Amino acid sequence: MNVIAPRGGEKTELENRGEYRMFDKWDKRFIEMAQLVGTWSSCFQENRKIGAVIVKDRRIMTTGYNGAPSGVRSCVERGECLRRKLNIASGTRHEMCYATHAEQNALIQAAKLGVSVDGATLYCTHQPCTICTKLIINAGIKRVVYKEGYPDEFAMSIFEEAGIIPEKYEEKE
Repeated sequence: MNVIAPRGGEKTELENRGEYRMFDKWDKRFIEMAQLVGTWSSCFQENRKIGAVIVKDRRIMTTGYNGAPSGVRSCVERGECLRRKLNIASGTRHEMCYATHAEQNALIQAAKLGVSVDGATLYCTHQPCTICTKLIINAGIKRVVYKEGYPDEFAMSIFEEAGIIPEKYEEKE
């Protein structure tokens, strides 16, 4: 059985309302797809292979992974991580990275291809950061499912204020 897991030991908003969301086979498939897309990442750090899939009516609209913009050398090509070189903590100073985030790339692909993501679900390997959160909300995405946490509680508070409760995907037996 797959259920929402509380963040950091706290109860989720759904749990506070007495609701428990069950994840289905489609959630599992799309989370696995996000993980596969994340393997295409050009991030230098192995633990930062992030993937995102935007789905509407069980159909994949777009995908994205973190990597350098078109025509810009990636950190893999450079042979180093700029953030590690400058000793920048995770979850801070997002602008000091060559990569565009997976969620941003998925949204950019939708815009570039003229695909509406209004009312869609975004599946992502990691909890979105504050910048991605704002873009996700303004794109009209109504549900966010992620697998791994990220040190950005402000992003979670923005989601909640917008009426979106991000769901941490975990498989339970």
